[in-house]
Amino acid sequence: MTNYERVEAASAYILDRSGQAPAAALVLGSGLTGLETLIPNPISILYRDIPHFPASRVDGHAARLLLGRFGGIHLWIFSGRIHYYEGHGMDEVTFPIRVIGQAGTRDLILTNAAGSINRRNFSPGNLMLILDHINLLGTNPLRGDNEERWGPRFLDQREVYDPGLRNRMFAAAKVEGVGLGKGIYAAVSGPTYETPAQVEFLRKIGADAVGMSTVPEAIIAHHMGIRLAAISVLSNIAAHRDAPPITHDEVLEAGKKAEAHLLKLLGRFFRYKND
Repeated sequence: MTNYERVEAASAYILDRSGQAPAAALVLGSGLTGLETLIPNPISILYRDIPHFPASRVDGHAARLLLGRFGGIHLWIFSGRIHYYEGHGMDEVTFPIRVIGQAGTRDLILTNAAGSINRRNFSPGNLMLILDHINLLGTNPLRGDNEERWGPRFLDQREVYDPGLRNRMFAAAKVEGVGLGKGIYAAVSGPTYETPAQVEFLRKIGADAVGMSTVPEAIIAHHMGIRLAAISVLSNIAAHRDAPPITHDEVLEAGKKAEAHLLKLLGRFFRYKND
């Protein structure tokens, strides 16, 4: 069975449960399961029950899909993501995004927990809208045979993150009084956190934040013509030489603290989509 056929089967299974294609989809990063409350009385599907769907095995990721309505639109929330550092291949890491695109979704919001490199502009608990990214994973999700039904072999990446969604996100932040910065996100493979030397390197090449996800999903969303916005929760200060040690529990705790602001921001954002 080809990856296209696996994606098609998974998408058909979810569409059969939901009854319609979503106007938008949301992927939740580490510690952000509280955002599931955006959908009242959702249909809940465990990832393991979806045909061919890979499993997430990381603390802070619920590994379930929620289907329902919010703000007058049909929304899918992927609570938990698949990470490269778990040993998954790129087809598995980006499988949910392929399913989203195959279902006909046109707008996607990615969230993640990230370390702050730019300490002048960002502190733990801040939100950063991603303007662009730096792929330091050592691979690319489009490597290998290209599926022309999804997108082109050689992909322009000047506007991976949609300007229209970005403007709408800033407008939502202003109305709700939520602080929302902007910056460049660097993706590394993990699962180790970065060394001080690596953080200094990332700072010098223009990164404001660093994390272990999002970029493969962003590339695939762009490949499938999905409009994309992405937000980092700055959960910790990246490993500067004078920074305290980093733990995953700290990352999850910072996500919990930022949830209220992110809920207000995304709630307004999705309401704008129905205006």
